[in-house]
Amino acid sequence: MSYPFEHGTRTLWDAGYHSGKLYAALAHGTAEFLELPSGLTPNAQGGCDVDPKSFQVFVERLCGTYSSTQNELLHGLAHGLLLTSLVLLDRAGGSIPLRPEHEDAFAREKSALARSMATL
Repeated sequence: MSYPFEHGTRTLWDAGYHSGKLYAALAHGTAEFLELPSGLTPNAQGGCDVDPKSFQVFVERLCGTYSSTQNELLHGLAHGLLLTSLVLLDRAGGSIPLRPEHEDAFAREKSALARSMATL
């Protein structure tokens, strides 16, 4: 059983059921914390539709929050969500500027993570 993240007719990530549900829950909770929509909407097929514009704003704010602190705990909590979100944003055709100190590490980690995020 899967939990697909879709934009129109494209599957951006055909997540495993548990991975997809956990990511969606983390994104929704974080969006609530950031006081903005996540850009992810549950759909009738048992996954999420991705609104690229809202999702980009969400990822920008998440990245800004991550980058604005040296708090190791906040970094640890947000890191996986941010990387997964960056992969989805790329696949939805969006992008955000990264701070120079994060660019190289995020690019490597994002590339490695993207290989494990199946599409149809």
